[in-house]
Amino acid sequence: MLLVMMNAQASAQSYTVRSQGAWTLAPSSDAPGCFMTRDYGGDGGTTLLFGLDADGRNHLSVLNDNWSIKPRERLTLDFRLSNRRYVRQSAIGMASDGKRGFVTQFAPRFTTDLATSKFLNIDRGDVPVARLMLDGSAPAIAELKRCIAAVSARPVTGAAPGSGAAPVPKDPFSRDRNERSHKRR
Repeated sequence: MLLVMMNAQASAQSYTVRSQGAWTLAPSSDAPGCFMTRDYGGDGGTTLLFGLDADGRNHLSVLNDNWSIKPRERLTLDFRLSNRRYVRQSAIGMASDGKRGFVTQFAPRFTTDLATSKFLNIDRGDVPVARLMLDGSAPAIAELKRCIAAVSARPVTGAAPGSGAAPVPKDPFSRDRNERSHKRR
């Protein structure tokens, strides 16, 4: 587990926060992956955040200062892009930076649909939730994929290529490592 965390930290250092049009892109701090975010004006200031993990899973979060949804509240929403619909999509309430909203996951195809769409409309039955323009999403998704490649790249460890050897630790003789190696025997 420590090795995975070290690799993720080293890889995340190889990609820094950057802007692509109205979108901001950054490596994820809690999993190997990246996210892109965009803030919209209007009542309550809506924030859209789209995360993509190195394994291809995605997460879409939408937040607003005015919303009353409670964290962990379950709901069903309809998502309409200019090129596809995702109806009766399960979502879970969340809160972040003082805003409330929801998070949901989609099939892998959603990433391409988001990149090629002009807008994202979200509804809760007959009630409109958000109307978001997606201009610049195609180059932002392309940059998101470059971020994924950067955070997925393994750091150079000095081991022979393809050997499967773990990276050499800074102190292989530390007391903690010595106790763990004796317990394995």
